[in-house]
Order: sequence, then C-alpha cells, then structure tokens
Amino acid sequence: MVTYESVKAYCLGKRGAQETYPFGPEPFVAKVCGKMFALVSEGSVSLKCDPVIALNLREQNPAVKPGYHMNKKHWNTVSFVPELSEDELNDMIDHSYDLVVRSLTKAQREQLQASLVQS
Repeated sequence: MVTYESVKAYCLGKRGAQETYPFGPEPFVAKVCGKMFALVSEGSVSLKCDPVIALNLREQNPAVKPGYHMNKKHWNTVSFVPELSEDELNDMIDHSYDLVVRSLTKAQREQLQASLVQS
C-alpha cells in the first residue's frame, strides 16, 4: 500500500532532491534545483506530467485526476488507493522528476551531475 512516508522517502531518494515546506507543515514539496516535482499530502501526491501522458493516465486509472490547485494540463493528483501499486506511482514520480530535470539549464544539470559524482 502506498503511504505518505513511502512516497516522501522515494522522492527524497532522487538525485538532488530537496525537502521543502513552502505552504506550512503540510504539504511536503519535493524540489530539484529549486523546482517542484512532487507535492505530497496525507492522501495524495501531485506530479508534473507530459500533457498527453497525463490524459492517458487519467483515462486508465481512477486514482489519477487533474492536478488539484495546479495547472491541470501539466499536473496530475494521484490518490493513495489500494488499487495503485507502489511501482506504478514510482514510475509517475520518476516521470515528473525527469521532466523537471530536463527543464533545468545546462549549468544546473551539470551541477546536479557533479553532485552525483562527489557522492
């Protein structure tokens, strides 16, 4: 079963991930190089998503809805329901993280890569 703690731990395991709380004690916001890739609440997570993939995910999985209080074209909110496997959600988190990393400047991506080498 997907939980707040398991999602938070997976997000923070991503290279360069930062734990932030810009909106108060909840939700937890995972960022890379200052850009958000996950917004985690007690029962759901909002994730960046390619618009075409976002629509497909919403059609295929009732736990996936347009982003709550987010740009609905580019964000999905995924509820933690028993039917959703941890692997499925981790794939969505990976996709969100990858989209954000690709949007970084070349210098930011190089800095992120350098931090991996130093670790």
